[in-house]
Parts: sequence; structure tokens; C-alpha cells
Amino acid sequence: MPTTELIGYLAAILTTCSFVPQALHTFRTRDVRGISLGMYSVFTAGVALWLVYGLTLAAWPIVVANAITLALAGTILGMKVVYGARGQR
Repeated sequence: MPTTELIGYLAAILTTCSFVPQALHTFRTRDVRGISLGMYSVFTAGVALWLVYGLTLAAWPIVVANAITLALAGTILGMKVVYGARGQR
């Protein structure tokens, strides 16, 4: 594996894993008060575009990382919409 591809996979692993604690915390506590709806909406849209970009280039580190990050960010965004609309009970 070329060094540049290895760097890409390492960057993908680190940035993707950074969302796991927030997703787990939000899923467990359903506490979304500290999450910005605007930020997560724009971020999720950006990640979706990075995924499309990676697919067009067939750049698998970009595709894999952004597919996983999109799932995590989308889950957090969905919880913000659902639990934020219900209010904190």
C-alpha cells in the first residue's frame, strides 16, 4: 500500500472515530441540548458531498470514512431533530 494511501486511511480512521463517543453519548442519554442543529445539518450535508466526491474519484479512504461519518453524523442529527422537538423529559 502506498504511503499516501496509508496516510489517507489513518486520517479516515481518526476523524471517523472522533464521532463515535458523541453518537454513543447521545444515543444513551438522549441529551441533545448541547448539539447545534445548524452545525450538524451543514456538517452532515458536507460529509455527504465528500462521500460523492470520493465515489467519483474512487478514492476508497474518502469513501469509507465519509460513509461511516455520514451514518454517525446523520444519527446524531436525527436524534437532535427527534429529541429536540420532544424537549428534554
